[in-house]
This record gives sequence, C-alpha cells and structure tokens, in this order.
Amino acid sequence: MLKFIAKRLANYVVMLFVAVSFTYFMASAFMHPRSVYESRTPRPPQDSIERTLDLANLNDRTPVLERYWNWLTAIVTRWDWGKSPTLESVNSAIAPRVLASTELVTLSTVLSIVLGVALGIYTAQRQYKWQDRMFMVTGTLFMVIPSAVLALLIVLMAIAVNDTVGFRMFYVTGLSSYTGDDIGLRLLDFLQHIILPTISLTLLGMVGYHLTQRTYLLDELHADYVRTARMKGLTRRQAVRRHALRASLIPTGVNVAFSIASVFTGAVITESIFAINGLGRYFITAINQSDINASVAIAAFGGVCTLTGALLADIFSAWLDPRIKMS
Repeated sequence: MLKFIAKRLANYVVMLFVAVSFTYFMASAFMHPRSVYESRTPRPPQDSIERTLDLANLNDRTPVLERYWNWLTAIVTRWDWGKSPTLESVNSAIAPRVLASTELVTLSTVLSIVLGVALGIYTAQRQYKWQDRMFMVTGTLFMVIPSAVLALLIVLMAIAVNDTVGFRMFYVTGLSSYTGDDIGLRLLDFLQHIILPTISLTLLGMVGYHLTQRTYLLDELHADYVRTARMKGLTRRQAVRRHALRASLIPTGVNVAFSIASVFTGAVITESIFAINGLGRYFITAINQSDINASVAIAAFGGVCTLTGALLADIFSAWLDPRIKMS
C-alpha cells in the first residue's frame, strides 16, 4: 500500500508541475495586466506602469521565460505565489478565501454525498414505484431550477421565518458576525450563518449523486453475477449489499473524488447570493482583472484537490473491489 501511494504521489507531483507550468504560460499569453492601468482614467504615467508591472513580475515586455523562472523560484524558495497587478500579495488574498470556501463547502459536500448516494440506493431498489417516481420528479425539479433562484428562495424563506419568530434565527450574508471570545456563541453564530448556503449547496449537489448512484446500482442489479448470487441462495438484500452495491459505489467514488476541485471554485453564485468572499468569487475577479499570478495559484490549488481526490479514488476503489491490485 505504502509503495503504491508513494508511486502515485510521485506521478501526481510531476503531473501537477507540468499542468501548473502550462497554465502559467497560457495565462501569460491570454491575460494582459497592462490593460488594468492603461484603461484607467486618468491614465497613470507610462514609467509608473512599467515600474509597477516589473514589481509584480507581470511586465509583458520582459521575456516570458524570465518571468516564469522568477515566479517559480519565488514559489520554491519562499512559497510566494507572486503579486496581483495592484501589488497585492496573492498568498494574503487566497488564504482567507480558501478558509471561507472550506467552511462553506465541507458540510454541504458531505451531506450531498451521504444523502444523494443513500437516496440513489433507496430509489434503485424501488424502481418505478411511487417512491422512485416522487424522488425523480423532485430531483428533476431541483436540476432545472437555477442555483441563483434556489438560493434566493431559501433567503426569502429564511427572512419569513425570522419575521415570524420575531428575532434573527438565520443570517443571510457572510459567515460570521460575532466578535466576542465566547466559543459557544461563536459556534452558534457560525451555524446561523452557514445553514442557509449549506442547504442551497446540499440540495443542488445531492441531486446529481442521487441520479448517478441510482443509475449505477440499477446497472449492477441486472448484471449476471447478481442473478447468479440470487440463484445460489442469497436474498435480494444480501445480493445487493454484498455485490451490486460495492460495485456501483466505485464509479460514484471516482466521481466524488474528481469533483473536489469544482466544489471549491464552482460555488460562485452561492457565494455571491450570500455575500461570502470565497475562492470562487476570487477566481472570477482574478480573471476579470487579468491577474495571472492569482489565476495560476487558484488553478494549482484546484490541481492539488483533483489529484488528492484521484489518489483517494484509487484507494477507495481497491478497498471496494479486491480484484484491483495495488502494486
């Protein structure tokens, strides 16, 4: 196992380095930080523009290989991911946003996976019955509702609840507002802020896991080896639990693992509705402002999440299916 993990990690480190380097050259080719200053009114002096771009290592009049080497050296020696065109430290800008996104998506991701997979298993074993039809209609409804509309509906419902009970039970913006030192009150304040975006992201995420897990399990339920297990005396529940369920969880686990990166950067609309300064909003801002260093840093973080998920998917698949040899 340890040898397998070490080999995988070595491969993934090389893949990550190549992917991030390629992203840097692509961003340098298509983004133009100089335009951030040249579009201002009044336009700054040309010498000031050149000096600022040089300080940020973003001057397009410097050879791209030289800029890449300076950028890579700073990361390796000081873990410095550079500066934005406005000379803001990328490290300082990303760190709190990663924390905010982690707080936002962790609980909703876990709930989406657990509830979605459980619902997929439940409905697959009741194919075409009223329970299956009801959850299919509900799932389809949530799929066609835009995430912004769903989030706004949840906000309106929360405001109505607050008005009904006569005090603010739910907060609709941010992740915290308490500034004291009481741990209990701080936790309560966090829960009051996090519950609404968590509900929004959970409802959107669990639909996909429900439908995919239902499809995978239905495929396995009709497989020959499951019918053979039934003929050998296993009950339907035993055949599902011992054989079909384990096999159907493998592609679901792989899908979960490779969706980790998109979970962090894909909650842009939810972050906007609930005024949360997370990684998704920052990613959009970085692209709009031609912030090469920030865009590459976020892409690198996404790459780490994806490859970590890939490693976990390999281990999870081998654990579920003993035919997979980890060598």
